Amino acid sequence: MNDKKLVKYEFIGTEMEIIDSKNTSLIGLKGKISDETKNMFIMDKGKRIIKSQCIFKMRINKKNSNIDGKDLVGRPEDRIKKLLR
Repeated sequence: MNDKKLVKYEFIGTEMEIIDSKNTSLIGLKGKISDETKNMFIMDKGKRIIKSQCIFKMRINKKNSNIDGKDLVGRPEDRIKKLLR
């Protein structure tokens, strides 16, 4: 699966790890995504993560992928329609 298709993926229920962040206390944080808003992922433990400030490592379709949160900003339903250049 290439990066353009990853952006269109439904992330709720996906295991993730933060591998880089402007907020250094978040680096290494792991968990499952329980909800998603336009600008945030909400983890199963209630922690709110700002998408645009992090780089995520997610296991999607049995493959680990690093995804820049800036590419994920937007309402999930609109992001699915979005074209990347």
